[in-house]
Order: sequence, then structure tokens, then C-alpha cells
Amino acid sequence: MHRHLENFKKAFEEHKSGNLDKACDLYMDILKSEPENDEVWDLLGIIHFQKNNFLEAEICIKKAIEIQPRVYYLENLAKLYLEKGNFLKSITLYEDIIKINYSYENLFNLAMAYKNAHRWEDAKKTYLKSIEINPQGYESYYNLAYLAFYDNDPYRAIECYKKVLEMKPDDWETKYFLGLAYMQVKDYPNGLDAFESRLCKKSAILSQEKLYPELMHNKPEWKGENLKDKTLFTYYEAGFGDLLMFYRYVPQLASMCKKLIIKPQKELLPLFRENSYGAEIIENYDYKKQMDFDYHLPFLSIAHVLKLRGDDVFIHHDDGYIKPNPDKVKLYKDKYCQNNKFKIGIKWQGNTHYDIERVLKVEDFYPLFEIPNTQFYSFQTFDGSEEIARIKEKYDITDLGETFSDFSDTAGAMENMDLIISNDSSLIHLAGAMMKKSFVLLPYIYNWRWHTDLSKCDWYDSVTIFRQKEFGDWKQVFEQVKEKIIEIKETN
Repeated sequence: MHRHLENFKKAFEEHKSGNLDKACDLYMDILKSEPENDEVWDLLGIIHFQKNNFLEAEICIKKAIEIQPRVYYLENLAKLYLEKGNFLKSITLYEDIIKINYSYENLFNLAMAYKNAHRWEDAKKTYLKSIEINPQGYESYYNLAYLAFYDNDPYRAIECYKKVLEMKPDDWETKYFLGLAYMQVKDYPNGLDAFESRLCKKSAILSQEKLYPELMHNKPEWKGENLKDKTLFTYYEAGFGDLLMFYRYVPQLASMCKKLIIKPQKELLPLFRENSYGAEIIENYDYKKQMDFDYHLPFLSIAHVLKLRGDDVFIHHDDGYIKPNPDKVKLYKDKYCQNNKFKIGIKWQGNTHYDIERVLKVEDFYPLFEIPNTQFYSFQTFDGSEEIARIKEKYDITDLGETFSDFSDTAGAMENMDLIISNDSSLIHLAGAMMKKSFVLLPYIYNWRWHTDLSKCDWYDSVTIFRQKEFGDWKQVFEQVKEKIIEIKETN
């Protein structure tokens, strides 16, 4: 029984109510007179954990364990290590804990620690053990789907996502990832249908409702109605690469409408105006002028509404569907490309908010710079462009990225290249749309759009795919790339 029982009750109530600072002060008062109160030390540690004060949390919980090594305290410490990213310590603790308390939560957390430490097989076995205890453990099925992608088995991922949806039928995130898995195995009818639950679609619609509240609320989303005498407004969502890839549908879509209005990100605006196919390409702030439409549609829903099936999803254009501006092609040729060398444009980093595994290091390219009679050009912009200074210390590279203000500039420069080499980024989609010979370098766990047969690129005839054979190993990828460049140069 606590000598300060009333204070403890009050502290615990404040803690439960979310008043963490008040609860912390009260717990500290108790410890002044009861320094060996293990329960209060543990609760104080939990408060610091909740406030992301990981060091303080660790000290407090360890103090509780030192006084009284209860399993509950060990579980809190293991959970703390998992949260702060110290996966090896978390694994060591959980492996001991499950010998005492073999529960679903402890097995799930151990599996999470294994997964984050890239111990894939251990993670898989442990998730399966957790499901044996709790067959309704949808979180385990969700994570098993991720591990199925590691095994390059999207069919297994589909099975796992379906199990999640049996238990949580309205979970939009699971539907979205199920859609990606379907599309990776080229089941586009099911994939595009599930893809409609994506968050970026909802965000795109909301953003346009703010700009055109009356129009957007009064005019319906297009579901495939006849557009012969109608105006369709379609607007951007997601990244540059997604819009460039789905732009292949614009010629068909424009031919179906009386008028097609497209709103891309400002960086794509000039390029799309140069390749409008009769559509009106508007700026983000053109809402200030008079505009009207009959239907609207987020851009990545086009293929779904067109009900494209099989290879029709990919709509190939023999000479590309994006053409560069001739004046810009000449400008870059005259200023930067007056040499007889084999010209290679490179990029190592795209949007780092997603799939950090896609990012390359500039040092990965160094073996390529040794190939005789080549000239390398950096197409890197924004984050990552600071790396060019490191290259220039050792190699002659031309920085074109600093000259780009939009994708029209990029296309003008790209037309002068013999080859483009890039991580999975918008540059590859532009190269593919222009039918420019290019290599895309994929991490071990890669994006859905490259499918399962990596010997060819379904979306772009001009793109060759290279993928890591082992997680994190880019060296072997660049060895293959180097061999391929030498082969191309010898046959030219």
C-alpha cells in the first residue's frame, strides 16, 4: 500500500487524462519520499516515452526493473527500444520475454523488431506464430504482406491483404496496397479499382474543391459518361513521375471530349503545353479566371474510368508521346554537348518522402566515370544536387540540373543524351515518354509499376531495368550497368 495513496491516485488520473506534465510532477513528488517505488518509476518512464523523451524513459524504466524485474516493465523497455529504433536490444529483450509471457502483442512486437532489423525470415515466422495465438490479428497479416514483397511474391501479399479486409473491410490503406499488389502482377481491373481508395485522390479532390467550390460540388466526378459535347477537367495528384506515366492517355482522352482541361504541377506546365494534344493546360492559380466544366477527374483515375484491360493499359506510342522543345534542344546542344563523346545523363535521388531505399549515392556512379570516351551530365535537382561538388573533386561532370527551371528544360537537355541512368524517379518516366534509351536502377523491394518480369519494361519500350539482387547492394547493379554501357558503345 502506498504511503501517498491519494497522491498516486491523483497522479494516475492526471496521467490517464493526458495531463502528462501534471502527472510527471506528482510522480516525482512521490519518489522524493518513496525512492524505491518501482511502479511509480515505471509510470514516470511511460510518461517520458509518451513525450518522446527516450533517454529519460529508458533511465526510469530501468530503475523500475532494478528494483523489481517485473515482466510488464521489461515489456515497456522492449517497446521503448523498438520505438526508438534500437532493434537489436528490442529483439534480445522480446526473445526473453516471450519465454515468460507468450502473448500476441509480444510476438507481434518481436516480429516488428525482426522486420526493422531486416531479419526477414525470423519476422515472417514470428508473425505466423502470433496469428496462431490470435487468428484475428490483422496487423500481422498486413506486415506479412510487406514481407511477401521482399520475397518478390505479390500473389502472397494479395492473399494477406484480403485477410486484413475480411476483418477490416473499410480499411482504405489496405485496399490501396492491395491495389498496388494487383497492379504489380498486371491484374489491372482489380488493381485500378482498389487504387481508387488512395489518399492522394481524396487530397486532390479536396484541394480543387477549395479553389472551385461551386463547380466541384455541383459537377460530378466522371464515371465514363459520353464526353462528345462535354468539357472534362482533370487535375494533378501524386508525383511528377505518376503524371508523366499517365499522360500517355491524354491523346485518347482529348479525342473523346469537346474540351479537355488539364491542371498539372507548375514544373510540368510548359512541357505539357508543348504536348497538349488540343487540351487546355492551366496553371494552379487560373481559378481566378472564368472556367467551366461538365465533369472532373483526378489524373490517376483516367485508366480506371477508361476501363483499360490487358496491354491496353500501357498504350504504347512508337515514337514517344512527349516531344522536346526544338529551341531548347538546340540551346543545350550548342552550349553543353559539342563533343563526340558518348553522353550519359544521370540522377541519383528523387522524392525522399517515399521509399528511401530508391536513393543512390553519387559514389555508386564512380566506376562508370572511368569508361573511356564518355561525358557525364548531372540531371539532379533540389535535394541531392549538393553531391555534385564531391564528384567534381575527382571527375569531369557537367551540371545541367542547375539550369533546369521546369521539365521542358529537362526534356530539351535529355534529347541530346545517348543514355539516361537514374534511380526510380520522374527522370525515367520523362525518358520513357520521350522514347529515350535509359536504365532504371531499382532497389531490392521495388515499386509496383515495374511488375514481376524485370526482363522488360511494360510501360516504356526504351527503358531497361536493373535491380538489386541483395538488399542494399548497389555495387553488383553498377557492375552490370558498366558492362551494358561498354557493350552499347562497342556496337554503335
